[in-house]
Amino acid sequence: MSAAPPRRSRSLPGRVVGLMTIALARIVTGVRGNWQGCTPSPEPRIYFANHASHGDFILIWTVFPAGLRARTRPVAARDYWSAGIVRRFLGRDVFDAVLIDRDNVTRSADPIGHMGAAIEAGSSLILFPEGTRNTTDRPLLPFKSGLYWLAKRRPGVDLVPVWIDNLNRVMPKGEFLPVPFLCTVTFGTPLRFEPGEDRQAFLDRSQEALLALRPGEGEGR
Repeated sequence: MSAAPPRRSRSLPGRVVGLMTIALARIVTGVRGNWQGCTPSPEPRIYFANHASHGDFILIWTVFPAGLRARTRPVAARDYWSAGIVRRFLGRDVFDAVLIDRDNVTRSADPIGHMGAAIEAGSSLILFPEGTRNTTDRPLLPFKSGLYWLAKRRPGVDLVPVWIDNLNRVMPKGEFLPVPFLCTVTFGTPLRFEPGEDRQAFLDRSQEALLALRPGEGEGR
């Protein structure tokens, strides 16, 4: 298993910027957390969510209680969050992100092992199994297999589906200034990897659990 950098004690500037980020997110989006299928827990978990905006993980992070926020790390692309002083500061000192090298030709560490090591060290993770922002009209893109391999490696860890509603309207692609809209972050019932479950069956089940949280889903059935 790859060794992930241990969870950091955030620096004073990192904590200050983190609080400012949370305040701004609340002002612009009025975001509220809806713990529909579970309650906040200090146990390591994998939160997996739909991905429509660069601010998705910030909204999840914002609605967590402070103690949970301190032990939850977003999984993010190393090439993006290592480019430039500002992004490096945000990724390292504010969000304490688990950075993954997306280039499977040049990378030297196993990303699944890297994430598993972070869970082993007591952190919860925020993942976006679509792998990229969804800019289509479809509610979800097909899931990448990383969620399956991580769940198989850590079968005792709860995987919590999280639906983020409306953030794509707050920060549409190509716009630099946010547009005020109310956003909701809904947490569903945790699921776990089942022994012998194959990859596609697991990914289909995970995707269905996430789609079930989408507003309006199931109405009229």
